Amino acid sequence: MHPIRNIAIIAHVDHGKTTLVDQLLRQSGTFRDNQQVAERVMDSNDIERERGITILAKNCAVTWRGTHINIVDTPGHADFGGEVERALSMVDGVLLLIDAQEGPMPQTRFVTKKALALGLAPIVVVNKVDKPGARPDYVINAAFELFDKLGASESQLDFPVVYASGLEGWAALEAGEPGRAWGRDLAPLFETILAHVPAHRGDPAAPLQLQVSSLDYSSYVGRIGVGRVNSGTIRPALDVLV
Repeated sequence: MHPIRNIAIIAHVDHGKTTLVDQLLRQSGTFRDNQQVAERVMDSNDIERERGITILAKNCAVTWRGTHINIVDTPGHADFGGEVERALSMVDGVLLLIDAQEGPMPQTRFVTKKALALGLAPIVVVNKVDKPGARPDYVINAAFELFDKLGASESQLDFPVVYASGLEGWAALEAGEPGRAWGRDLAPLFETILAHVPAHRGDPAAPLQLQVSSLDYSSYVGRIGVGRVNSGTIRPALDVLV
């Protein structure tokens, strides 16, 4: 059985969550090289595609160096805070994306407060560092001040930082020259996730315990429960009492 990491991506609206998830899917080999992939692949809802924002928390999975990484993309708009809370209940770590030019915004505070209260230790991803006017040093200092004001613990204040361009698909652990790519791909972000997000600790031999956090529907199989397996193992054709 592969090691597992469960993470959520949280941010203010338009700070680049869904675009980054698209790149994570591409670079992990989830899609074939010749496969046609739509932009904002996680925004499958018609209203989401029309408005260009994420409304419902979505989950996907990638594999990196033998580790299975479950990723939950969450809404960045304040009107859909309930979806963010449900998503955070399913994960062991979070990527907190902050725009390198705008810095922390109102929804950044809201989602960070929820994550810290649940004991999660965010990885701060300073996104869009290739934008004109990017100020990554300011963003890191502002993030530290925000964590401190929200009562973060010492371990939460000691957050790792990853610089990234979700649009161009690269990340780096150290700042580079403005206007140039600081990395070649998203490998530094994948490695930071493996190093700082704790592995799932459920006992696969124990009785099944599944925490359902949302419902979906398929015209083929009907109603679908989406959630986190805290213990036990789910197999095809397994009867489960809900």
